Amino acid sequence: MEQNRKEGIGKKGIIDKSDTFCIIGAGPAGLTMARSFRDKNIPFVVFEKHNEVGGIWDINNPGSPMYESAHFISSKYLSNYFDYPMPNEYPDYPSNRQILNYHRNFAKEYHLYPYIRFNTFINKITQSGEKWLVETNAKEMYLFQGIVCATGITWSPNQPRLKGEDTFLGQILHSVHYKSPNLFKGKRLLVVGAGNSGCDITCDAATNAEQAYISVRRGYHFIPKHILGKPADVFGDGAHWIPNWISQLVFGKLLKFLVGDLSKLGLPKPDHKIFETHPIINDQLIHYLRHGDVIAKSDIDYLDKDSVVFKDGTKEKIDLIILATGYNWSIPYMDEKYFEWKSGRPDLYLTLFNRNFENLYALGYMETDGGAYKMFDEMANLIASFINAKKNHHPSALQFEKLIQKDQPKLNGNIQYLNSGRHSVYVNQVAYRKYRSKVQKKMGWPELKTGQFNRLKTYDPISLDNGSILGVSK
Repeated sequence: MEQNRKEGIGKKGIIDKSDTFCIIGAGPAGLTMARSFRDKNIPFVVFEKHNEVGGIWDINNPGSPMYESAHFISSKYLSNYFDYPMPNEYPDYPSNRQILNYHRNFAKEYHLYPYIRFNTFINKITQSGEKWLVETNAKEMYLFQGIVCATGITWSPNQPRLKGEDTFLGQILHSVHYKSPNLFKGKRLLVVGAGNSGCDITCDAATNAEQAYISVRRGYHFIPKHILGKPADVFGDGAHWIPNWISQLVFGKLLKFLVGDLSKLGLPKPDHKIFETHPIINDQLIHYLRHGDVIAKSDIDYLDKDSVVFKDGTKEKIDLIILATGYNWSIPYMDEKYFEWKSGRPDLYLTLFNRNFENLYALGYMETDGGAYKMFDEMANLIASFINAKKNHHPSALQFEKLIQKDQPKLNGNIQYLNSGRHSVYVNQVAYRKYRSKVQKKMGWPELKTGQFNRLKTYDPISLDNGSILGVSK
């Protein structure tokens, strides 16, 4: 009976990989998922649209938001994959090129390359019974047991329209198109948005543009990259035992002492407590504001030919506007019906498990207040543990399925994040780890252990090439 089913699929031109999981994307989330599947002997294949691993960290990857000066905003000490530290020679905050090399070395060391099919776009993924049909840009059709979406959240630029932009004589670009500060030579530049990328780009403009401005709609807390000589995240990491409300109080006062009153530099005062928004890790912008290389402006009212009029009534001549206005989250290769979207974010149990469709997972569709890669490893381990429990008909699988359906944990660590789309799935790292660990322990699924991946470094995986892993010629 099973053989006949497979033969029928073959006649339809569908390649049967119904015992295999499909990972979409070979960026950080996809790579950590691949390592976890290898560790637990779960058959898998990775599809990657680009010709190399690294996701957004490859500036040559079409659509990547990377730019030449980009560095990590969290330090190397707390941002590495589990049991795979960044090289000692890396600085506290590595460059985008160093991070890219780190990912590629990770993929080499754990022998992940043979499992990745490069230069392969996914046109469409649809459910087929209890399995999933995957159609590639080569018009190949595969039947997989399950899907892990790991394509990330910074591929669909959010580009709002500005009043009067049709008559604006200058140029308007989203930050995704910014790569090099050479773009700013001789220009009067306005950056819109004070997220971490917006601040970085403004700093590039400070030393390259004729004059740089930054338009800030609301006030933010700016955290220096180093506090008392330590990277900011390392400094704060030792205080996780302190209740968050005390940390907010103490750290807020410390910031006032270290940074001062930023309203004197033209920045609006924050309308929220520290940690209630995604942190802005940048002290370089403050330096340029204090030296006049950057001038802070209020929100834009409208564009007037060669100028921008701001809501405080001031007006500046501007040649180029960079919209550092973020990204819309999307999973473009799947119909929206497969995910329940709320405030532009997929509603998933623990940001990973689809509540309505079996064997459909997402990794990396969340934001948090620290380094994400170790979290990705722990999340991937949870997904893989659940898959193995189902495969082995372990009672914990049914227990966990009930949690997926009904459990609605609060993962904010009692911090009242701003009521915005961005923060609708924002998680406090400590609160998330504690809750995930509690659930995992209840299921009887082991936590990650130092050294458990070592055998993957020396064990040579299947010798088949990418194409034959998928059952087709390359």
